[in-house]
Amino acid sequence: MQKYDIAIIGGGVLGTTISYWLSTLYDLKVCVVEKEPDVAMHSSTRNSGVIHYPFYLNPKQKKNFARAAFLSHDMWKVLAREKNIPWVQGGTIEIALDEEQHKTLERYMVLGKENGLTEEDISILDSNELKQKEPNLNCYSGLYCTKEGSTNYGLLTKAISELSKKNGTDILLKHDVKNVEETSDQVNLTFSDNSTLTTSFVINCSGGNSLDIAKKFGLLDDYSDLHFRGEYWVADSDIKNLVKTNIYTVPRYLEFPFLDPHWIKKANGETEIGPNAVPVDSPEAYDSFITDIPTALSKISDIVTGSAKKLVLNPDFISLVSKEFLSSISKSAMVERVKKFIPAIKPENFPKRGTSGIRTPVISPEGNFVSEMIEIEGKNSFHVVNYNTPGATGAPAYSAFVVKKLQEKGILTQPKNQKDSIWNFNEIIG
Repeated sequence: MQKYDIAIIGGGVLGTTISYWLSTLYDLKVCVVEKEPDVAMHSSTRNSGVIHYPFYLNPKQKKNFARAAFLSHDMWKVLAREKNIPWVQGGTIEIALDEEQHKTLERYMVLGKENGLTEEDISILDSNELKQKEPNLNCYSGLYCTKEGSTNYGLLTKAISELSKKNGTDILLKHDVKNVEETSDQVNLTFSDNSTLTTSFVINCSGGNSLDIAKKFGLLDDYSDLHFRGEYWVADSDIKNLVKTNIYTVPRYLEFPFLDPHWIKKANGETEIGPNAVPVDSPEAYDSFITDIPTALSKISDIVTGSAKKLVLNPDFISLVSKEFLSSISKSAMVERVKKFIPAIKPENFPKRGTSGIRTPVISPEGNFVSEMIEIEGKNSFHVVNYNTPGATGAPAYSAFVVKKLQEKGILTQPKNQKDSIWNFNEIIG
């Protein structure tokens, strides 16, 4: 039986960055436990690739997400340059289609400054100013953020996992956790092939599976989650440069985590529109397609219990799912939504689907979506649940926050000397 000081469950962007900090700060025996044949096979790679800057995050509701995204921007940029990973900082425009949405942009300016952004980072442009910048963009106004752009988080995750391995971290692939046995001073993990390992402490940051893992430790039993697949369409060469900046739209439904249509300039040179938000039955259901909404809702309601059941039976939720579902199966419906601000596009300009990704929001016992990540400590474990967007952007700094928190709890000692590192721990947590 293998024995470790710390086992990290989840080989995505968060698990690998936590392992990197541990491997640079300590001489501990650390492993990353990943059920897939490689790291970063799910949301760490299956995302828009947008480099988010926290102009739209309320620091009272999403304090950790906002601070981590602000600090991590330059951290990822350093790694991207060192490893020759695409980094295109072309900016993002969040657009308003009317006066009411413009008020939201004004609130974003206040939030952005509270999160540390300056007037050089964000500014509001009227329709004429936007026409000068993007002649094919039609809108009432827009908030322009110069720091945003696109990268490849899958490659960044793999790069940081390799650096962690060089520092001594074991990356255990094809290790799917099936059973947890916790004693007073250690945790025994049993995997699907019946192999086992023993560790003094577990850090659970397994993305769409994190709530299930937490429940194996007897935690968060009153919480539920749902899985939503977001789908994109790829623009052809004739129109992919109609607009040269990322375009986001002011959210229509703040109470539900549905993503409004975007125009995304990806780091590989492609342009995509999307995503929608379609309920699916697992965090890896990338390719399954259901052709009618009653079947979809029936399938979801059959597998959920507790707080998720309350949400699925909510008439407002059903109405929203129905609208989003139509955009999932209809390219024309998605294009019509984007035509509201880029009127020159047509359905035939989008010949193929882009990469689909799955987001797994957690639902409180009251039946509401949880806005912030959940951090909860077990007897010999620490769990990060509901780590959603902009989680990939914020991972380098947020993972340092996790390590700092474990130091404050006495689970980790204060490190004596940091090994050679691309990032400085004390600067991030200071």
